Amino acid sequence: MQKQRMYHKSVHDREQYKRIVSFLSAVILVALLTIGFAQMWYAAYADIIQLPFYRRGNWVVIAIYAAILFLFFKVYGGFKVGYLRRTDVLLSQVLSVLGTNALTYLQISLIARHFEAVKPIVLLTFAELVVLVLWTLLAQRIYFALYPPRRLIIVYGSPAAAALVTKMSYRVDKYMICESISAVKDYDLICEKILQYDGVIIHDIPPQMRNDLVKFCFDRKLRAYIVPKISDIILRGAEDIRLFDTPLLLCRNYGLTFEQRFMKRCFDLGFSILGLILLSPVMLACAIAVKACDGGDILYKQKRLTYGGKPFYVYKFRSMIPDAETHGAQLAEDHDSRITPVGRFLRKCRLDELPQLLNILKGEMSVVGPRPERPELCAEYEKHFPEFRFRLHVKAGLTGYAQVTGVYDTTPYDKLRMDLMYIENYSMRKDIQIVLMTIKTALFPVQKSNAELLHPKLREEKPNEHHKEVTK
Repeated sequence: MQKQRMYHKSVHDREQYKRIVSFLSAVILVALLTIGFAQMWYAAYADIIQLPFYRRGNWVVIAIYAAILFLFFKVYGGFKVGYLRRTDVLLSQVLSVLGTNALTYLQISLIARHFEAVKPIVLLTFAELVVLVLWTLLAQRIYFALYPPRRLIIVYGSPAAAALVTKMSYRVDKYMICESISAVKDYDLICEKILQYDGVIIHDIPPQMRNDLVKFCFDRKLRAYIVPKISDIILRGAEDIRLFDTPLLLCRNYGLTFEQRFMKRCFDLGFSILGLILLSPVMLACAIAVKACDGGDILYKQKRLTYGGKPFYVYKFRSMIPDAETHGAQLAEDHDSRITPVGRFLRKCRLDELPQLLNILKGEMSVVGPRPERPELCAEYEKHFPEFRFRLHVKAGLTGYAQVTGVYDTTPYDKLRMDLMYIENYSMRKDIQIVLMTIKTALFPVQKSNAELLHPKLREEKPNEHHKEVTK
């Protein structure tokens, strides 16, 4: 027992420095890229523009570059070394650099009052991409040397835990689920087992036991990964009431406030109008491609549900054959034969959703929110989990939290939980972040191997071979 306490104390001490390590890693990376930009600025642009800047003016341009770069990295997760996969980190960093350099070139052109030579910024971009690859490889190696995968045990109360184990097993660089134990076992035995590992995953166990295990881990400074129930997500958005000497949590349960709805509508109007103007060439190209593919209709409209369960017709570029649903409504699958070649590309890049800018302009949808579902599918989902209608506390969205964090075939219940996390923790900042993350998702779609993890069939698969006890 004493040895276990010493081990957990050592792990806890190392964990305290993780934020410092991540912060220093981020500072060094931004500093390297900013130094590269500063050299390029002085060599290529600083002296050739009209009325060139002097000392402080040059410093301001360089500082602005560092600030934009930091914001892009923050939004896309470019600093999350050790948290995201190596390829995800690298893609986030590449997208951040491309976005930053594109904005910076426009800024330089505005300063110069005409388009300057693009070659220096292109060469800088290539040099920065090389730095990013080398830095990511080195940073990941250092991070995992300092913080190896956590050894975990899962305490489960239902067979659905097998699906979670399957998902987490694909991140053995971060989590290693070494053992599983049923919640029906003796409580003292469960606690004894937990103390042998770095943390515990608590999945669908009786409420009283869950409360006891959470307190047990809190007392011993052990990590606890808890699969939330719908009520847990609602509580996360609760407000503190401090009028009495007994703490109270207030769950208002009416969605967004008037001020939030007003700001969100202003954002929706501005976004949809600007989007329709800027993306009109792309939408025209999509329309021509759909028409040329099989000569059928360009747009496809379908009844969906939005705020308060109100039905409306959502617009899409048609991605399936004209008579795709002669046998009734059914969800599209990964290799659905009804999807046309053009439609497959449009779906992959999310371009089939662009006509929904018209729905946003009409006020039927919002830019960000839960994706609209068909009435018959909503009714079917509500048979299995009545809480599905909670998604209708806000307008349906063109994109959403579930779309940028999940995959195409994430289970409806998991989508519901992610949508409620968005509703209960809404902010305009989160909307902007989701919009920017949608760009990344469109450019770098989730790979098929990741999507397979969330397929409902995998719920019945058993945990992999490094578990001592298989969930049944």
